[in-house]
Amino acid sequence: MIFNRYEWRLVLRVFIMFATLAAMSWLLINTYYLYSAVLVPIVIYEVIELIRFHQKAQDEVEQFVQSIHYRDFSRHFDERKAPNELKPLRKGFNEINSTFKLISRERETQYYYLQKILELVDTGILSYEEETGEVAWINESFKKLLGIPYLKTIGSLQKREEKLYDEVISLKSGDSKVVSFTRDRQIFKVLISSSVLRSDDKLYKLLAFQNVSEALDETESKAWSKLLNVMTHEIMNSVAPISSLADTLKNRLQNIDKTGLPVSDDLEDLELGIDTIKRRSEGLLKFTESYRNLNKITKLDLEKVLVCDLFENLNTLMQPTLEKKYIELDIIIRDLSLAIDVDLNLIEQVLINLLVNAIEAVKERDEPQITLSAELHPNNKTVIKIADNGIGMPPEIIEKIFIPFFSTRKTGSGIGLSLCKQIMLLHKGNIQVQSVEGKGSVFILTFNE
Repeated sequence: MIFNRYEWRLVLRVFIMFATLAAMSWLLINTYYLYSAVLVPIVIYEVIELIRFHQKAQDEVEQFVQSIHYRDFSRHFDERKAPNELKPLRKGFNEINSTFKLISRERETQYYYLQKILELVDTGILSYEEETGEVAWINESFKKLLGIPYLKTIGSLQKREEKLYDEVISLKSGDSKVVSFTRDRQIFKVLISSSVLRSDDKLYKLLAFQNVSEALDETESKAWSKLLNVMTHEIMNSVAPISSLADTLKNRLQNIDKTGLPVSDDLEDLELGIDTIKRRSEGLLKFTESYRNLNKITKLDLEKVLVCDLFENLNTLMQPTLEKKYIELDIIIRDLSLAIDVDLNLIEQVLINLLVNAIEAVKERDEPQITLSAELHPNNKTVIKIADNGIGMPPEIIEKIFIPFFSTRKTGSGIGLSLCKQIMLLHKGNIQVQSVEGKGSVFILTFNE
């Protein structure tokens, strides 16, 4: 409608000019030269006015196009001071600018809204241009997960985590993969999902990094629990009769000895063999019974416990052993009001197991030292650490220490750390280890709020 008014004004001017030229032509044909001369200045004026009218409109359109080109939607075209013929045009430009301004504001609001969402989610987000490798976006969760404050290009990741970089580059769009990497001497497992998007003729790879360490640990613990249930049941069902039969045969041989009859060497060898079978069967039954304890803990008796009291009880309990082995125990806790909701008996058992392991690790050190500390992290999670300056562990051992049956000691049953892990999972917490071979280890217990 706005441009129709402009066109009608243009048509009217053209029509008036046509009428003037027609009149002048008629006067010339009829030899009214004087009257024709009078119309010449009028025609010239009309042509000039038509050109000026068109030029004004063209200038207005050029200014509007320029403001659109530079996305300057704040520009306002004054309608009150504009010529009458340009007022509808300027009004149209202002309405278009207002619409663009509204759309731009809505898009900007949506962008910041999505940006805040990406910053708040626990999943790490990374996007980069596939052709140049230039990073377009990373959120705070990604920075915290990998401990990387800034990435200019995806190639920078190779210098920090080469294995993770190789997995990211090889991951195809739509695929997902669980990848392990080590940061601060801790092993993390992340689920990486990949997708591709196109923007402004550029192809971007979008990656999502989700920390699944705790979820996998819980799943793994349940799987081991089911396996141990089956194994303990089958082993005890098979070994118990063997032990009982061996005991019966041994008693009969001993009764033969009491008769006073001569006993042959074969019977002596048989008695020795039966005694060995009985002893090993009882040992296997005892070993299997210990694993059954892993599955007996199903319910927690929670209470609020001051960490300082917990540490004091542990110190009193372990002090004789520590003094006997000349081991120094440092206790560090800055906030004496720090408390956790736990099953006291179970958590004490966890800490005792870890302290016993630490004592074993530092026994060959010239200056053995164990540090027990606690602090509240900014995410409202309480963290207890048991650190030692012992022999440490190589990476291949760290990955296995929480697996049932696995032990680095000849006399170890492999139940201690497995039990610790299950107790922490029951508390909705987590246990991790940091270790450097030859320098020592740190066990980290994390309790949720």
